[in-house]
Amino acid sequence: MKITLDVPPSANRYWRNYQGRIVRSDEAIAYKHMTGLLCNTAGLSPLEGDVRLTLKVYRPRKKGDLDNRIKVLADALQGYAYFDDSQIAEIHAYRYDDKDCPRVEVEVTQVGM
Repeated sequence: MKITLDVPPSANRYWRNYQGRIVRSDEAIAYKHMTGLLCNTAGLSPLEGDVRLTLKVYRPRKKGDLDNRIKVLADALQGYAYFDDSQIAEIHAYRYDDKDCPRVEVEVTQVGM
């Protein structure tokens, strides 16, 4: 399955400490919601078993770490591309710059398929 998503917020802005608990930020909740809408519109359904996640991140400017986006994307896709991010057996991530069209091209496949 393939889908194109907006560039997610950095992991540095994804989690917040609220009254001693770690919770998703409002920005994170909005990103997860938008990801769900796009996945549902595309007709995606969660894969079973181990999966391979391939990400091509086209960032809007030469700033930000690739690894800060991976966990956020894996979390946002949970329940839409796979049931749980513990199913991810492989991750292939690539970073590019595209100020005119920032995005993430996501491909999720079952391992061994």
